[in-house]
Amino acid sequence: MTALAATLTACALPWSGGPDPEPVLEGLAHSLESGEVPAGLEPVLAGVADLPHSVTAATAEVDGDVATSALTWQWEVAGEPWEYDVPVELRLVGDSWEHDWSPALVHPELVEGDTLETTPIAPARGPITGAGDLPLVTARDVVRFGVDRTQVEDAGAGASARALAALVEVDPERFATSVTAAGPQAFVEAIALRTEDVDPALAAGLEAIPGARAVPGSLQLGPTRGFAAPILGSVGPVTAEMVEADPQTYAAGDVAGLSGLQARYDDQLRGTPGLVVDRVAADGTEVELFRVDQLDGQPLATTLDEDLQIAAEGILADVGPGSALVAIRPSDGAILAAANGPGTGGYNLATYGQMAPGSTFKIASSLALLRAGLTPGTRVPCTASVVVDGKRFENYDDYPSSRLGSIPLSAAVASSCNTAFIAARGDAPAGGLAEAAASLGFGVDHDLGFPAYFGQVEPPASETEGAADMIGQGSVLASPMVMATVVASVQAGHTVLPRLLTATAPSDPTLIPEAEALRGMLRAVVTDGSGGFLLDLPGPPAIAKTGTAEFDRDGERLLHAWMVAAQGDLAVAAFVEEGLGGRRTAGPLLDALLRAAG
Repeated sequence: MTALAATLTACALPWSGGPDPEPVLEGLAHSLESGEVPAGLEPVLAGVADLPHSVTAATAEVDGDVATSALTWQWEVAGEPWEYDVPVELRLVGDSWEHDWSPALVHPELVEGDTLETTPIAPARGPITGAGDLPLVTARDVVRFGVDRTQVEDAGAGASARALAALVEVDPERFATSVTAAGPQAFVEAIALRTEDVDPALAAGLEAIPGARAVPGSLQLGPTRGFAAPILGSVGPVTAEMVEADPQTYAAGDVAGLSGLQARYDDQLRGTPGLVVDRVAADGTEVELFRVDQLDGQPLATTLDEDLQIAAEGILADVGPGSALVAIRPSDGAILAAANGPGTGGYNLATYGQMAPGSTFKIASSLALLRAGLTPGTRVPCTASVVVDGKRFENYDDYPSSRLGSIPLSAAVASSCNTAFIAARGDAPAGGLAEAAASLGFGVDHDLGFPAYFGQVEPPASETEGAADMIGQGSVLASPMVMATVVASVQAGHTVLPRLLTATAPSDPTLIPEAEALRGMLRAVVTDGSGGFLLDLPGPPAIAKTGTAEFDRDGERLLHAWMVAAQGDLAVAAFVEEGLGGRRTAGPLLDALLRAAG
């Protein structure tokens, strides 16, 4: 670039009659700060135009017809200050001070033909870890399949896109639209597959498609496809809505958490980008002038046990309706598995579902009755049906007639006699059911740093609703997580607070004096009730409760299937949105997970 001479008429100093260089220097500093420079100097600053900066001039020293000073440049580079001085010389020509518009005014190392350019340094995203600090979601090798627009003519781009879409099994028309709309230098990705999942036959098919390419890369992925996805969430390019809502944080092309824990803890996980400012010569040679290193994202530690989570998801893999399995460690509340089956459609039923828990809630009802003075041996009337305010309640369809009559409360639990619990409801004081449930961790909300539903027991609006509440219907709603918490609290003998993030400290235990009696009654479910299939479980004795809850869909009466159990330092809840009952539908899932954990 040829230096352009600038002539600026200076004001005369009133005390000397000579021209003053200070206004010229101030004007020069303002021009450089604002970018109002001659066209020849614009390319020098174009690459750093977005960096906040200021330029100030020092007081000039005048020696005859030469005035010397310094321009102080102060930049903000990736949040860090970068400061340096540039010497500047003015020459007095007539009654005006003049200077050259050279690149050295911007940085002392710049010469004609040089420019300033910035290069971002992407931080490594922090992993999501599980039990034992093992990485669950971390950078894993993938192969990106797409169309390279530089390798295919416009006329053939659509055909190449459709052929590749058919090969990798994605929507052909949607992908063709993306490819044809992309610029001539773009690589348009169709799908990214884990390296170990790539079929060798894809390579041969790829060669026959003009412009199709397979590019190695990495993505933040779990150990298996879909691993805890509804809870952990996903990472991908930011949306236009995210950029519009938070332009100070996100820009087009950024990668961020889009859902789940990845989104909620994006600030922690994504880290802070770095930036390099380079001097770029006309031949493309780069010399680093200033660098701010990136700050990699910090790990997010969870309590999930990788093996148990994978086992739970495998158990649910072939379950058609919405389903969930949750495993909690009673001693400290750690959630070891929170699995959602494919029938949930990506919804997080495991920790945030809101369904009637049916007879699994009789654990809370039993505690309310124990606190009202009943004992496991207290006899309660188990009749074929009971009418409350005109509403008839019955036991489940195949309830054995041999277990009707005046039976101990423990037998009512083991046999899951609805009518016995409804008949005994008057023994519990108003609010007693909700208070008993709260002692088991049910119905008291906590912010645990992830979507968690703790259930509800509303004050009954009628006698009928109060009766239904005793058997886990009516106003009672629960998630699989909170039902696992209930049985975990019984097993631990104190109120358990479930936690998924290790930063959440275990709660101070609130003892449950009636826990031993509850464990005895829930053990009877295994030895003399619907949980008999757990008798041969290896290891410590198991306690359990099955549950079935009625619900209506499109005028049809259907059943939620539930089962909860605890063995040693493990508590499990199983749920299937539509089934044949707790023992037959949820029971085998729970049994399989307990055996996998053993």
